[in-house]
Parts: sequence; C-alpha cells; structure tokens
Amino acid sequence: MNDNKVVEIKNLVKNYGTKEIQTKALKGIDLTIYQNDFIAIMGPSGSGKTTLLNILSTIDKPTLGSVVLDGRDITRIANKELSKLRRDKIGFIFQDYNLLDTMTLQDNIALPLSLNGVSSKECIGKTEVLATVFGLKDHLKKYPYQLSGGQKQRGAACRALITDPEIIFADEPTGALDSKSGRELLECLRNVNEGKKATILMVTHDPFCASYARDVYILSDGRIKCKVSRGTDRKEFYDRIIDVQTSMGGDLTCE
Repeated sequence: MNDNKVVEIKNLVKNYGTKEIQTKALKGIDLTIYQNDFIAIMGPSGSGKTTLLNILSTIDKPTLGSVVLDGRDITRIANKELSKLRRDKIGFIFQDYNLLDTMTLQDNIALPLSLNGVSSKECIGKTEVLATVFGLKDHLKKYPYQLSGGQKQRGAACRALITDPEIIFADEPTGALDSKSGRELLECLRNVNEGKKATILMVTHDPFCASYARDVYILSDGRIKCKVSRGTDRKEFYDRIIDVQTSMGGDLTCE
C-alpha cells in the first residue's frame, strides 16, 4: 500500500449563486491521491469535474472542505504563498498548449526553471532529458508555429514536468489533437508515470484517454459515483469504462 499522500481532499463542497438561488456543483467530495497515481476524472456535463479540477489546481476556492497538498490546506493560504506552491509543486497541461510563440520549444520547456533562477546549463540538461522521453529531441530549436499540435502538446507536458512537481493536472490534454497525436501523448504520460516520475490527475470526457490512467473516478451530480481500476490489460479497462458509462445513462460528454 502506498502511504505517500500527495493530495488529500475532504468534504469538498462548491456552491454558486446567491443564498436564495444556489447551484451545488460539488456535494462533499472525498479523494486521496498518492504518489505515482495516474487518475482520470470523468462525468457527464454538469457533473462537477471541471469545478473539481479548478479547485485542486488553485484556480478556484471551495465553499466548504479542504485540499491538503504538501502538508498545507491550499484553500486557506495567502495568495503569495499560494503562488509559490503553484510554481513549485504543481504542473499544468492545458488543452490549448499555452506555448509562447516568440520562444523556441527548448526555451518554452525550460521557462519555469529560468524563472526560478536555475543555471542555463541545468536548464538545457533537464530539457534535453525530457525532450528525449517525449520524442522531441530533434525539435528543440523550432518555434511553436513550426510544430504539429501533438508536438506542441508534448512540449507543454515537458514544461509541466520540468520542475519535478508533486502533481500534474491535465485538463482534456488530447482534446485538440488527432487520434494518433493523442495516443502518442498518452503513451508518454503513462511512461513517465510508470517510471515513477509523475503523479497525474487528468480530467477527460474520452473513455479511450481515461483508459491510460490507473484509476477512473466518475462524477455525477457533484458526487463521486464509482471508481474503476485498471488491471493488466488497457483494452479490457476501456471496455469496463464504456460499460459503466452505459449504465450511467450514456455519453460522459465534456462540460
């Protein structure tokens, strides 16, 4: 049993609106994420999965409950301390890459280290190691406009990993990619997870994407309804996710 907790979520509640008219997006979520977990969060439109990701990644705050990361409740710390924790402990992979067009891929990947005052030599070394893992070694001197969508997203994944964060949050990471590019990205993420170099929480509406995770939590109406865990076979895992999807009333569409 893995006892190394990375994130511990307790009784997470999020309400929107006024006291008279409230939308209850999350209704008491409990979840513990351990070191080297690879978790996918799925759910139908309005289930609360995007709200959950926003709170975990410090973009939003809950109405009630706690999110403990690195021994601290991130819902209750000051903005300055929160910015440092976000910079040092959290990596982000967004659907739209967020690479800077005026910088080479190498400089984009190394940017978090550069902002932390890391030496140029160390930046280049770490960038080359990650670029090799993600199949980008021959593209480091190129600018984003010279790269395919898949290459840009793999570059964004390298940038998220470059600081050795406690956890990576991935928001629909294959949403803008074709099937081949999406599969290549997912294989890379699975490899860094299985190499014990990354703890990943991914939000996705795609069962194929979710099947690369180790555990899938399905949200419905602001609550975790079930957990599906992978065995040794990804195809069998995918089929079970589809079965659960069907039993819950069909397509787990994106919010």
